Amino acid sequence: MYLDRLRLDGRLAFITGGGRGIGLACAHAMLEAGARVVISDVNPDILGQGQEELRALGFKADGLVLDVTRPDDVTIAAETVRQRHGHADIVVANAGMAWPDTGAEEMPDDVWLRIVDVNLNGCFWTCRAFAPRMLERGKGSIVTLGSMSGLISNKPQRQAHYNAAKAGVHHLTRSLAGEWAERGVRVNCVAPTYVDTLMSRGGMEDETMFPIWMENTPMKRVAKADEIASAVLFLVGDGASAITGTVLTVDCGYTIW
Repeated sequence: MYLDRLRLDGRLAFITGGGRGIGLACAHAMLEAGARVVISDVNPDILGQGQEELRALGFKADGLVLDVTRPDDVTIAAETVRQRHGHADIVVANAGMAWPDTGAEEMPDDVWLRIVDVNLNGCFWTCRAFAPRMLERGKGSIVTLGSMSGLISNKPQRQAHYNAAKAGVHHLTRSLAGEWAERGVRVNCVAPTYVDTLMSRGGMEDETMFPIWMENTPMKRVAKADEIASAVLFLVGDGASAITGTVLTVDCGYTIW
């Protein structure tokens, strides 16, 4: 009974930023659980590489090139997925980006806008595009990717733009969950710590920055992409059927101090 509630047999999942890192790990997890999966990425080469990695593991995922900062394109993507595969049962709004250390007083407008556009606006456009069909059917599960940076202010790097955007993702998640709960659509968020992916690799290799990260992490390590994907897998499935509006922190203990 309980293991069956982790299965996703027959369901269709759509994952943004699915070409590598956390998004690709989420695709692997859901395919292993029996779902059909469509991944998207803004970079066609990264998208293709992700699909090839999944094929090497014995799985097949459809792919769409998608820039989540373009709302009309996201709407078209939702319709394309429907035409190719049917209604999406699961959406993972994972696409995101960080930026090298940038002090607030010297923050260029275009950098601020880009980070907010990808991390927050792109998340909303994705939820907005896929939710109507879920609401019509009275069922669906959406997971957004926030960050522990939406709960704390990181050090030593300066990243007010990223922190603010991820905090926005958390509150957007709660807001959408509140709007859609009675209509059968659950919306939850996973908030990771530093994860061993390309996005965090620069900080992990920084001899000044990384020791401070570890000093503030009770488990004294970064997380792995599969550990984040495991949390997402739980939230999208029936094992979390009574959970909506939560921000599940997967942070190796970072935020307990």
